[in-house]
Amino acid sequence: MIDLYMWPTPNAHKVTLFLEETGLPYRTVEVNIGAGDQFKPQFLAISPNNKMPAIVDPDGPDGQPISVFESGAILIYLAEKTGRFLPAAPRARYEVLQWLMFQMASVGPMLGQAHHFRDYATEKLPYAIDRYSNESRRIYNVVEKRLADRDYVAGEYSIADMAIFPWFLHHERQGVELGELPRVKRWMDAINARPATVRALAVMADRRPPKPGPQNEQQREILFGSKQFEKR
Repeated sequence: MIDLYMWPTPNAHKVTLFLEETGLPYRTVEVNIGAGDQFKPQFLAISPNNKMPAIVDPDGPDGQPISVFESGAILIYLAEKTGRFLPAAPRARYEVLQWLMFQMASVGPMLGQAHHFRDYATEKLPYAIDRYSNESRRIYNVVEKRLADRDYVAGEYSIADMAIFPWFLHHERQGVELGELPRVKRWMDAINARPATVRALAVMADRRPPKPGPQNEQQREILFGSKQFEKR
């Protein structure tokens, strides 16, 4: 059984989407990022960048336990382990991988910054809010154009869709309206309708805070400061 170290964030739900689609047995290990669990030595041993999700698979490629951190790497690992959602044919494989890298390099970082400056930052900086909200809209439009002649971003449903989809669930927090993006909305509706998606998004749903943003200075320091990591 795979141990999934997570908190209910878009990056963690990338992995629950895959696990629920494939039926791989797993159990969740709570990493409360608001309480600083990501800085505990036992977690840093498997995720040295103090970020979740991470997994520990007792049955690694060589039959020995393996730990994997970074959500994109986890998706590739699980896809190769199961032979699912990442094509074997080179051209189709790289089609998926390039869109997975698009998520890792652009979708997550830019939309994450939009979340931060729109919801979390105590000082509302118009330049930062406009910068990342505009970049979020640009990214959504990249996907909108991509979906003009296909159902999913790389043709068939794949780990690329699983990576992008959880971030787009929070479009309103990024200053994006789906009414202007009919193809993205159709794509999201199709993924939302999958039974595995319903199960995946329900994982740790009760841990989600009632509203975005840390509630006090201590939580802000834990989530965004460097001192917690420097102490270790």
